[in-house]
Amino acid sequence: MTNNNNNDNNRNLRIDPATGLRIINFSAGPGLMPVSVLAEAGQSMASFSQGHGLMELSHRGKAFEAVLAETEADFRQLLAIPDGYSVLFMQGGATLQFSTVALNLVGADADAKCDYIVSGAWSAKAAEEAERLLGKERVNVVVSTKKSKHNGDIPALDQWKFSQKQAYVFYCDNETVHGVEFGNKFPFDAIPSNVPLICDMSSNILSGAIDVSKYGLIFAGAQKNMGPAGITVVIIRDDLLSPSRKCTTQPIPQLLDYNTYSTSQSMHNTPPTFPIYMCGLVFKWLKTEIGGLDQMSAINTAKSTALYNAIDGSNGFYVCPVSKAYRSRMNVCFLVNPKSPDAAALEKRFLAEAEAKGMVQLAGHRSVGGVRASLYNAMTLENVEILVAFMKEFQARV
Repeated sequence: MTNNNNNDNNRNLRIDPATGLRIINFSAGPGLMPVSVLAEAGQSMASFSQGHGLMELSHRGKAFEAVLAETEADFRQLLAIPDGYSVLFMQGGATLQFSTVALNLVGADADAKCDYIVSGAWSAKAAEEAERLLGKERVNVVVSTKKSKHNGDIPALDQWKFSQKQAYVFYCDNETVHGVEFGNKFPFDAIPSNVPLICDMSSNILSGAIDVSKYGLIFAGAQKNMGPAGITVVIIRDDLLSPSRKCTTQPIPQLLDYNTYSTSQSMHNTPPTFPIYMCGLVFKWLKTEIGGLDQMSAINTAKSTALYNAIDGSNGFYVCPVSKAYRSRMNVCFLVNPKSPDAAALEKRFLAEAEAKGMVQLAGHRSVGGVRASLYNAMTLENVEILVAFMKEFQARV
């Protein structure tokens, strides 16, 4: 992959061959991927080694072993993962991690609780799964924004109710459904140094640099910023692989045990070879075409700022329901003229006209409605500016 900021790959230009219309995909997931990655993956699907596609090659062969090693090395380099952490490539999506985290990290001490910070739909589901597996007596909801409909109105820290004895603390850094993101506003200092901090970063991992050493475990489904659906990446501090951390009241299925993956280099059984390869291509794209995570962060900030400025500058025609302090850079949620008696019809018209102009998958999550523009790494600033221009034109016209 070469660095050429003027080519169509970097513009992520997509044309519908049936209509000739430029298509801009704002899907919340699986999300947009870089054109250069898709092009290279397409070639490798047909011929990667000795005339065979990568999907046809044994995961025990040297060709895939090299892919796996290089993918992990690039991932470690991008995030500056320190020594003492393992990188695991798992399946089942991030949702399966709700079960895996609880079973692997609850520990034997019945007095230690699993603390959950609930800021949206996904952290709520994680807490519910922990309760289902471990019992309500082992799970404590530290804080919940359910009453405010998860609008990013995070209560002050003095209202958070941490357990006296904690097995771990769990939170979701970016809530895709509601457009809420903690980022560097998360109160890391409130977590005791001996308590593992667990984070679901499925929808904002690699959107900027992070300090991995602040976490005991990070997991992320690939289908937002890393690659296609079918692979979940886990970063786990090695001391958390100790048997003393695991659930003792029920057996842990072999493929839900982190040690199964750490001792086999993620190849206990056949891993999703092609998704891992595609993640590796995305990691190289971030390194070579983007220039690293600091540059990616600057691009993501420019994109979200442009869209939020358009919303806030519309004199109430567009409204973002999320508290400004916790607005997501990845998933921008907004309403169309919500105070109008014709708001529902206007929203429907907005989405239909946007799609007619090639801007697709802008509808909000089915549970909340509204509009949601997902601005993952592969989304370009140019494409966001096209959406902003349409929003202004639509407002002026209606």
